[in-house]
Amino acid sequence: MNVEICANSFQSAINAQLGGADRIELCVNLEAGGTTPDAATIQMTTHTLHQSLNGKKTAVYVLIRPRSGNFCYNPLELAQMRRNILFCKECKVDGIVIGVLTEDGKVDTKACANLARIAHPMRLTFHRAFDRIENKSEALEQIIELGFERILTSGGAATAWEGKNVIAQLIEIADGRISIMPGAGVNSENAKAITDFTAAKEIHLSAKKVIPPTKNGSALFEAPIWLTDIDEVRRVVEAVK
Repeated sequence: MNVEICANSFQSAINAQLGGADRIELCVNLEAGGTTPDAATIQMTTHTLHQSLNGKKTAVYVLIRPRSGNFCYNPLELAQMRRNILFCKECKVDGIVIGVLTEDGKVDTKACANLARIAHPMRLTFHRAFDRIENKSEALEQIIELGFERILTSGGAATAWEGKNVIAQLIEIADGRISIMPGAGVNSENAKAITDFTAAKEIHLSAKKVIPPTKNGSALFEAPIWLTDIDEVRRVVEAVK
C-alpha cells in the first residue's frame, strides 16, 4: 500500500517524508485545489526528499496546473504548463500530475498526449479533473491509452468515502492496467476503510493541520497556514500498511 501526501510547501513535503509517506504531490494554493509551485520549491523539495531524511527516499510528483478553476486551458496556459514540465524534468522530478479537459467535459486527448510526450520519461498521474467527467469508463480507457500510471479520484463525489462504490467499480474495470487512487476527505480515521472497501493499492490525502494566525496586535495580512502534520501521516501509514 502506497501513501501519497499532497504537500503544499517545502516544509509540508519534509513533514510528509518524516511521517513515512511513499510519495508526495507537490503544489501550492491547496485551498484552491492546488496549483504549480515555484521553481525554488520544486528544486529544494526534489533534492531534499531524494536524500532520504528518514532512511527512505520519497518520490516527488509536481502538480502542473497554471490556475484554479476549470481544466480547459488556452494556448498560453498550455505553453506555461509545457515550460513547467520541462523545468521539472531538469530537476529530476519523479513524475507530474496533470489533467486537461475539453469544453464539453471530456479528456482533451490531444493536449494530454502533447504534455505526456514532453514529460517522458517522468511518470504521469491524471488528477481530479477526472471527477468532472461524466463518462468515467470511457475516460479511463483514454487515460490508459495516453500512458498514465494512475488516476486520482473521489469517484465524482465530494469525498472518497462518498464515492467509494464508483472507485471500487473503476478499480475492477481497470483490472491492474492503471492504478485508481482514492483521494478527497481521506484521514487516519477512514483511510483503512476506504482501501479495504475499494481494494485500492494507493491512498491520497493532505494530512494537513491548520496553524492559526499569530496574535501580534494587528490583523493585517494575517491568515491561517495549512501544514502537513507528521503525526497524521504516521497514523495513516500505520493504519493502511
